[in-house]
Amino acid sequence: MHIGAQIVIGIVAFLHCYFMYLEMFAWTSRGPKVFKTLPAEQFAQTKTMAGNQGLYNGFLAAGLIWSLLIKNADMANEVALFFLACVTVAGIYGAVTVSSRILFIQALPAVIGIGLVIAGW
Repeated sequence: MHIGAQIVIGIVAFLHCYFMYLEMFAWTSRGPKVFKTLPAEQFAQTKTMAGNQGLYNGFLAAGLIWSLLIKNADMANEVALFFLACVTVAGIYGAVTVSSRILFIQALPAVIGIGLVIAGW
């Protein structure tokens, strides 16, 4: 896997680590500042649900980081493509069901990563 793809995968992994942190550990403190469309009183009520969602984001980040550590290039590409595809699907679903911003924040970087992996960049 070339450096361009690795950089984008690293960025996507970092974003999902941040999402995990936000949803699992800072939902009631930082969450209201980030998710301004939700009423403030809902953050305490949805803390457990957000923590569960954060755990899934952590799994996505772990898979992407794993793809960067695999020595076999073909396997690294396959693992990266799988997790980037998962991120893309999650981003599209989030864009349709929650906010169109998610398409650009989550799905677009993953799609760029997919393109770079496939192109061999």
